[in-house]
Amino acid sequence: MAGTRDGGVAAAKTNKTRHGKDFYARIGAKGGRNGRTGGFAANRELARKAGAKGGSISRRRKASDKKATTQAAA
Repeated sequence: MAGTRDGGVAAAKTNKTRHGKDFYARIGAKGGRNGRTGGFAANRELARKAGAKGGSISRRRKASDKKATTQAAA
């Protein structure tokens, strides 16, 4: 039942049986210890630049390009 809720419950049960009841607490603690506060939380200027860059790149064509394409097809 891989990929289903029941499969996930079964996998969790197996992990707890094999590795102990605190399995998920231990792997979560590892992630917390390895984490470093960084990225946009630590650098507001970096976040501003990234937002400006993403906002300036439009994935849509301009309205004038759309009209030329539809007229050429007709």
